[in-house]
Amino acid sequence: MRPLTEEETRVMFEKMAKYIGENLQLLVDRPDGTYCFRLHNDRVYYVSEKILKLAANISGDKLVSLGTCFGKFTKSHRFRLHITALDYLAPYAKGFGVAAKSTQDCRKVDPMAIVVFHQADIGEYVRHEETLT
Repeated sequence: MRPLTEEETRVMFEKMAKYIGENLQLLVDRPDGTYCFRLHNDRVYYVSEKILKLAANISGDKLVSLGTCFGKFTKSHRFRLHITALDYLAPYAKGFGVAAKSTQDCRKVDPMAIVVFHQADIGEYVRHEETLT
């Protein structure tokens, strides 16, 4: 288990910034302690520094995992988020979609009308939150 390189950190943070924006710093500096990201077998783990110090006694080939798996790097060096990261990213994401109609209009609209754009794209909402009305 080793720290991420500059390039790996940049790629991972760019991917996570699409979903939580500037709240990325809140993942590392938490009130309950300092957390860090570590790489093991092309997988990125999110782990407390206290637990990381305790795990230093275990050899790398015997270690299966440590902390929460946030994602993995593919062979082409792209970063893929895993579903296990959702519990940590969800509190910092601020919405599920961009409303196309107001609440009053939604009550009167026909069943085939578009009410919400990008319903599952949380990152789109967070990236353009200040420009939404």
